[in-house]
Amino acid sequence: MAALFLLAGCGSADGPAATPATSSASASLEAAPSAPPPSSAAPAPSSPAAAPAPAPTALPPVLPASPPVTLDIPSIGIRTDLLSLGLRDNQSLEVPPDGPGAPASWYNQSPTPGDRGPAVMLGHVNATDGGKGVFADLRTLKAGDRMNVIREDGSTAVFEYQRGEAYQKNDFPTLTVYGNTPGSELRLITCDGYNPDTGEFDDNYVVYATLVL
Repeated sequence: MAALFLLAGCGSADGPAATPATSSASASLEAAPSAPPPSSAAPAPSSPAAAPAPAPTALPPVLPASPPVTLDIPSIGIRTDLLSLGLRDNQSLEVPPDGPGAPASWYNQSPTPGDRGPAVMLGHVNATDGGKGVFADLRTLKAGDRMNVIREDGSTAVFEYQRGEAYQKNDFPTLTVYGNTPGSELRLITCDGYNPDTGEFDDNYVVYATLVL
């Protein structure tokens, strides 16, 4: 299922009824071959040695859950208080307001920043007065840039930029963006790909970052 983010002020005012979801892939098992009939001429097979159990893989350390309050990205001049938004009754995403100076929001059905999994934040690329939105400069982030998320418990989760990707809204990679991760990660999502013929944005731009502190 594709998750589409049509943010007010940078496209349509209402997103479609698309819910970010984590889907589990089920393994496909081939049918076991039939056992051969017993034969007195055939020697009894020796029992194979039991393979040693694989050692458990240690997961990266994470922080206890705590809702985010403020997002600070010094390298591109972003400091925004964060709204906590979820889903409307029709299962479409709530989006932040689109006026000048509108803050970004944390999608509160995703993990809290610093906890295990991808925390998701949404922000506009432009404002209703034609000015810049809070996430207008995400494309200028570069390797090594840090993103500080001040949390309700007073702690700060520090993330480091890994990459940014543009996706068509009708081909949004839900599992890539929302799928489970072994450590704590951050996703920043805004509109992208302005179409002058329609006056709307055809794409989303997604920033990927990982917890470092």
